[in-house]
Amino acid sequence: MTIGKSKKAKAYELGKSGEQMALSYLQKKKYSIVERGFRFLRGEIDLIAWDGPTLVFIEVKTRWSSTFGYPEESVNPAKRNQIRRVAQGYLLKNRLDEVECRFDILTLTVDCSWAWSIKHIKDAF
Repeated sequence: MTIGKSKKAKAYELGKSGEQMALSYLQKKKYSIVERGFRFLRGEIDLIAWDGPTLVFIEVKTRWSSTFGYPEESVNPAKRNQIRRVAQGYLLKNRLDEVECRFDILTLTVDCSWAWSIKHIKDAF
């Protein structure tokens, strides 16, 4: 019998750590966070924040390494469409008709000593 966390539990923990690091990074960059984990229909947007007058929908991707590709590569066309639909739901729900919006991807990679590398792709799609 194996003792320890399952692979799925470790991935979840890594993702949550990455989202917390992303949140800290954005706050240092003076973004005003308005939502975390906004769910609408079958989708979710990790972070929603104001960058000045622009409302930014942020997808956070965290990986142990880029061995199997870069984290941003997992935000494929289907994922982008899903994020757009969820963003539309957020805008409708909050009656934000005329607001300027942008979609960013924030990628984080971490090594075995928990040293983080952050890449912020503004206006990613």
